[in-house]
Amino acid sequence: MPPASARLTTGLCRRAAAAPAPTPTIVRFQHARGIRCLSSAPVGRLRRPESVRPTCANSCPPVRTPQRCLSTTPAQRYADADDSFDPATIERESDQVDVCIIGGGPAGLSAAIRFKQLANEAGNDDFRVLLLEKAGELGAHILSGAVIEPTAIDELIPDWLAEDNDSRFTGATPAGSDKMRFLTKTMSIPVPAPPQMNNHGNYIISLNEFTKWLGERAEEVGVEVYPGFAASEVLFAPDGSVKGVATNDLGIGRNGKPKNTFERGMEFHARVTLFGEGCHGSLSKQVIKKFDLRRDSQPQTYALGIKEVWEVQPEKFKKGEITHSMGWPLPYDTYGGAWMYHFGDNLVSIGQVVALDYSNPWLSPYGEFQKLKQHPLYREVLEGGKCISYGARALVEGGFQSIPKVAFPGGALIGDSAGLVNVPKIKGTHNAMKSGMLAAEAAWNALKESSNEGSVFLYEYEDSLRKSFIWKELKEVRNMRPSFHTPLGLYGGMLYSGLEAFVLKGRAPWTLRHGPPDHVATKPADQCTKLEYPKPDGKLTFDILTSVSRTGTNHEEDQPVHLQVKDWDKHTAETYPAFQGLENRFCPAGVYEYVEDASKPEGVRFQINAQNCIHCKTCDIKAPHQDINWQVPQGGEGPKYYMT
Repeated sequence: MPPASARLTTGLCRRAAAAPAPTPTIVRFQHARGIRCLSSAPVGRLRRPESVRPTCANSCPPVRTPQRCLSTTPAQRYADADDSFDPATIERESDQVDVCIIGGGPAGLSAAIRFKQLANEAGNDDFRVLLLEKAGELGAHILSGAVIEPTAIDELIPDWLAEDNDSRFTGATPAGSDKMRFLTKTMSIPVPAPPQMNNHGNYIISLNEFTKWLGERAEEVGVEVYPGFAASEVLFAPDGSVKGVATNDLGIGRNGKPKNTFERGMEFHARVTLFGEGCHGSLSKQVIKKFDLRRDSQPQTYALGIKEVWEVQPEKFKKGEITHSMGWPLPYDTYGGAWMYHFGDNLVSIGQVVALDYSNPWLSPYGEFQKLKQHPLYREVLEGGKCISYGARALVEGGFQSIPKVAFPGGALIGDSAGLVNVPKIKGTHNAMKSGMLAAEAAWNALKESSNEGSVFLYEYEDSLRKSFIWKELKEVRNMRPSFHTPLGLYGGMLYSGLEAFVLKGRAPWTLRHGPPDHVATKPADQCTKLEYPKPDGKLTFDILTSVSRTGTNHEEDQPVHLQVKDWDKHTAETYPAFQGLENRFCPAGVYEYVEDASKPEGVRFQINAQNCIHCKTCDIKAPHQDINWQVPQGGEGPKYYMT
């Protein structure tokens, strides 16, 4: 029998030749080991929550994302399957690689590139590194501020900005002046910025564009990059070690039954599997639980970052200028801050981060962000401009105290999956990239010296991480974020953080603990002040669906809801009376709502508009009873971010 990779290629070509051309279609080429294939996907529609009314009649253009095209499972035979048919009874195709990486972000791509650099230097061109990314194309699900510290990229690709490098990254704007402001409702008060926030020598970038560029560099050195493949299951060997992952099935209807487009998922087996899914990844949380990786660390704590990209009037553009702010509009007991970065040609990145340990269920991070733009500091820059992009994602804030064990039998956690963001520095990309490189080096050393028998444990990665600049800088700032858990809230945290930044510099003999997990921190609605948010003006502030239309998000409607709630009525009974629709307010995409329904005991019906989801993971983190489980939808679906 030919090897799996050859069988997959043969099946792919056979299907591509036989498949009728869909109408209408967008043709997209995907490259994987020299394979080129045509693919298309049906258009999904944004679901307008019944509580949202548009400010304009314009709707977003349809966005198409490619479905994966490697499975060779015949589909038509299942079109008329009876109700007892179980897709799991169909054997999955499999492929064997040396290293499998889950997630095409900076951590995963840096690991992949470093692997192939080492293998190529050793003359081992056959060393297979495969990367799976759930987005339809690299960078489509990536969002960050972003000011990047070049430490890791300078090491990985030293000529990444060199003028004589035809493949250099051209989207880096050198950081210019730094401003730090404390906001009241109408005032902007200058405050000293901690030394960790000094951006001299850094660059403002679109992480979306940077990730695409890294993907091209990965393919150049021989990494097999598969966008549009959503890894949905961790596979385990008989000895309990991780042996790889499986991608999800396609063509399953909302009723859980296969349609005539059914395709069984694929298995990818590897000696080493690295999880670089970003914040609160669906597979990463499984391996953390399976191997009890948090046994010696505190629980992770999170925040929600909401971002827009604006094209501003040329006279208001100040290339390279960096502004950070704290204070208004957030309440004094809510940790968070905002930014405004001028980059590229007349582009401004603006956003706000709200810690998800906030207590008031009436608070809406999206509403707070809309209020922020009304402040004179931001309004005077944005007014007269045009919003061209929107997005949101959860990010890790636990820092040093919350780093789990990163290695386990058969694999490791890298990047945000390991929680390596430096919150006071407001940066994590350099740490994510370096962790991927360290994991690659440890895995290469383990694989080149071991036989093909038995599982691999990356002891060297655990050790090298602790000796790296990542560990040093996170330990130095370990007390700043938890210092905001005092009765003085924002003001007490600012005072203590100033003491740490300018005097103690991480030398304090104590390590502060974080507060309770984010979902536990939420108080009942009747114990909190109800917050009201102004109606959007459609020019500077926008209703939530108008913003979601700018994400390009797309999900096929007839598929199982990837936001899993076992019992919707039970969820309503346990959550709505106490928190009065918390989910509708913490979600930045209008996914959750409670619709008036007199036939229900609580007078409302819980509804999930899954096609709006922009994969921020907030629901999985903040749901009070932890009964919402975010899982990957079909590969290639979700947002298609631009310049984020």
